[in-house]
Amino acid sequence: MSLDPVLLSRAQFAFVIAFHILLPAFTVGLASFIVLLEGLHLATRDAVYLRLSVFWTRIFAVSFGMGVVSGIVMPFQFGTNWSRYTDATGNVLGPLFAYEGLVAFFLESGFLGILLFGRKRIPAWAHFFSAVMVALGTLFSSFWILAANSWMQTPAGYQMIDGRFVPASWLDVIFNPSFPFRLVHTVTGFYLTTAFAVLCVTAWHLKRGQHVQEAQRALRMTVFFIAIFVPVQIVVGDLHGGNTLEHQPVKLAAMEGLWESRSHVPMVLFAIPDQTAETNHAEIAIPDVASYYLTHDLDTVVKGLKSAPPDDRPPVAPVFFAFRIMVGLGILMLITAYWGLWLHFRRRLYDSRTYLNVCIAMLPAGFVAVLAGWTVTEVGRQPWVVYGLMRTRDAVSPSLTGADVLTSIALYVIVYLIVFGAGIFYMTRLARAGPPEHVDLREPKLDERPARPLSGAHAEG
Repeated sequence: MSLDPVLLSRAQFAFVIAFHILLPAFTVGLASFIVLLEGLHLATRDAVYLRLSVFWTRIFAVSFGMGVVSGIVMPFQFGTNWSRYTDATGNVLGPLFAYEGLVAFFLESGFLGILLFGRKRIPAWAHFFSAVMVALGTLFSSFWILAANSWMQTPAGYQMIDGRFVPASWLDVIFNPSFPFRLVHTVTGFYLTTAFAVLCVTAWHLKRGQHVQEAQRALRMTVFFIAIFVPVQIVVGDLHGGNTLEHQPVKLAAMEGLWESRSHVPMVLFAIPDQTAETNHAEIAIPDVASYYLTHDLDTVVKGLKSAPPDDRPPVAPVFFAFRIMVGLGILMLITAYWGLWLHFRRRLYDSRTYLNVCIAMLPAGFVAVLAGWTVTEVGRQPWVVYGLMRTRDAVSPSLTGADVLTSIALYVIVYLIVFGAGIFYMTRLARAGPPEHVDLREPKLDERPARPLSGAHAEG
């Protein structure tokens, strides 16, 4: 059996990044949530916010550590599996990745130590400031990584010299056509992922009558947050779709299951795309609706998949179904949000066991939606690694064999099962334990600190 190094390298990168992206999807939003809790405690001196902040900071620290481990692994693949890609794009993407490490990672790691261990040793405002810096670090990280990824989707600001991409304008490289839409859409998705994780944990405690005061406060805050941000995400997603229609029309055609270029585009609710026959089977569609949200005009022609040669089309089925999973989960999030608002105004938010069970069941929603959106973005870009300019098959390392990649995939799977298994187990224990009953802000006096054992010359003396 022949082992294709290109296919296996793509599978390996998909496996590694799929695990890694779940951690920023959680920590970016959680860092900002901790800032909110720290700020509310600083302003009100309400101990409930303090206990919630201590609780979620512990979980954030574990998730951040797992993210560092999985994040360090990813760049190695650029050299081992994708050396041609690295050689061609390094002048553009190398500095962007370096900025992410220099600015974002050092902010996060430096101030996280203060956030974790400095509460008793620095003023409250300084502790709040450290939380802000950690949150800014996560956002800067998203900024630079998404700038690099967006450039691969909609390359701009470059010139070609000896087969390599060389920056001609850094502003155009960073703020390429899809970057603003992708940044807002992704970060909002990360915030909603965190919100539904918080919603699940607080509902779980409230259902069991544990940490009731903290759970009620967090549940109310989260319901109002998702009620605001789910509609925002829908609007941003629509704008992002318009940008994709302009710059990556074949990807959008795959998302919509549209084969023929046409006006009066139907909204396909369900179908089984057949890439060989270039058609959909078992299609269920609503006439004309897609034209309204794609172009806001029934008479505008939207390009179909057949407008591109077969070799320039992405795998349609994964993109088509992933897009519907993402949209379907967004609708469920919207229902959950406004159901919670309705219960809140009827003063039944904390008493409806059915709603609490739904909140618990919605824990995976944000994570699955992020993976689905990532699938749409990355699989929909194929067969290009730099859209329209460099094919994925031309980016793989020339001396790489399928056996090499298969061996590395097996090692990745083993290591990730251990690291992520242990991390998730520990975070689950922290989540079950809940916020501390009391947080002592008083630094121990000298005579209260435990005596240190003598060692070395002092012990001998």
